[in-house]
Amino acid sequence: MDPMTELKKLYRKSWSVLTVAALGLLSVSWVWASAPAQPPQSSVSTSPGPEQDQKKTDAGATSQEQKISAKEAEELFHDVDEILRFASKDTGLPIKKEVKRRLTSRDQVVEYLEKSMAEDKDAQRLRRSELVLKKFGLLPRDFDLQTFLVALLREQVAGYYDMKTKTVNLLDWIDIEQQRPVLAHELTHALQDQSFGLEKWMKEGDTDLEEKKQPTGTDIENDEISEARQAVIEGQAMVVLVDYMLAPTGQSLLASPQIADALKEGMLVGTSDSPQFKDAPVFLKEELTFPYRYGLDFEAELLRSGGKEKAFAATLGNPPRTTRQIMEPKTYLVGESLEPMRLPDFQRDFKNYERFDVGAIGEFDVAILVDQYAGTEASHTLYPSWRGGYYYAARPKGDPAAPLALLYVSRWASREKAAAFAAIYAESLAKRYKHVHEVLQDGKDPSVDLQKLESLAGTHTWLTEEGPVVIDVSEDGVLITESLDQPTTEQLEHELFEPATASVSMKP
Repeated sequence: MDPMTELKKLYRKSWSVLTVAALGLLSVSWVWASAPAQPPQSSVSTSPGPEQDQKKTDAGATSQEQKISAKEAEELFHDVDEILRFASKDTGLPIKKEVKRRLTSRDQVVEYLEKSMAEDKDAQRLRRSELVLKKFGLLPRDFDLQTFLVALLREQVAGYYDMKTKTVNLLDWIDIEQQRPVLAHELTHALQDQSFGLEKWMKEGDTDLEEKKQPTGTDIENDEISEARQAVIEGQAMVVLVDYMLAPTGQSLLASPQIADALKEGMLVGTSDSPQFKDAPVFLKEELTFPYRYGLDFEAELLRSGGKEKAFAATLGNPPRTTRQIMEPKTYLVGESLEPMRLPDFQRDFKNYERFDVGAIGEFDVAILVDQYAGTEASHTLYPSWRGGYYYAARPKGDPAAPLALLYVSRWASREKAAAFAAIYAESLAKRYKHVHEVLQDGKDPSVDLQKLESLAGTHTWLTEEGPVVIDVSEDGVLITESLDQPTTEQLEHELFEPATASVSMKP
């Protein structure tokens, strides 16, 4: 399972059985900062700062937390129906039944989160994802992912819709003016659920690679389905949140596209009362805000090109399948279909290893990798040229303490883009390992200066404290192995780099 996708699945388990607008509150002040100054109307707050009513401890918990009154709770319960009608009109999704509502406390929410994440199967999956992400250098080696996620959820939760009980949960520690925009977001999920059955919809077409002894190229491609679908439902809900907040000004997201840019910037920066998020590794900030930021852009493009029906009901009926389609909506609109990746015979080639994890490395994952090691500009230049990718992680049989071995294969639009990505990955080695030495051949001087590398062709090997790293660039493909023995690497190179071409087809 793709560790990036799996991370969000586990994160969602705590707030998408629970579908929570955890980052919706971060965006509120940015929406209003970008909107014209006008007197507040209806139920919209002009100064939605969570820090107004809360004092945070270093652990992210609240001290002397102020609760909303019984009268305020009753008012908020009454507002649910009005906001639901707004969301229905904004999306075109019908109201089929009344949405149940419940007032809950922060401690009740956290108790549920901790119980969910402590389940044995989920804890094992989270541990696998954590180790693979650390191997790629996306998380610090001493980072405790589970502890971080629980603390972040406690800090960020701003209201949630429970798909199992069909209930929108209102929070007793957040001012009602701040909860109303979040309600617009969460009640959009209720409408999605009433028309499409979100719990089942999120699982359709999803592939559990753990259950497959020999995954296929199609299985790898399908590994991003849940991530793409999450971006659709959160993107739609963000559109409604923004439209609800702008309604008193007579504006909307479609009429004010600059709002989206300010909103996305606010999500990545966070607020002064969100220390867990502000101090998180770049990878986690990008990954956990992906469905909100890119989902919003995706939905905005569909609204512009196809109108309300295309952006909401039609997309829920025929959703995108990859992060590439979310990041580049035109590839979704024209029906782009990439040829499945060529895979090795994992059981045969890794006969001396115990399989640890396997999954896709999609366009968004590549964007984060390049951003972390070469910067945002390089990432935006390179990631649109991604055409496929996957990894396979394993450990030598009988040696559970051995470093995690890794195979990572990617495909690109051209040999030039493949060489550019290989160079960036090679440069990352010096940041990920303490000791990196190129393996020289025939007494030659080092052929690669990792400080000035812009393009990398051919095959290169480096030795690190965790074993060899091999980067092999052939035409539009890049094969990378880390901590893998030489015979296995050579077998993989022979198997995967026989003549093969990637193609792109367009559905009529």
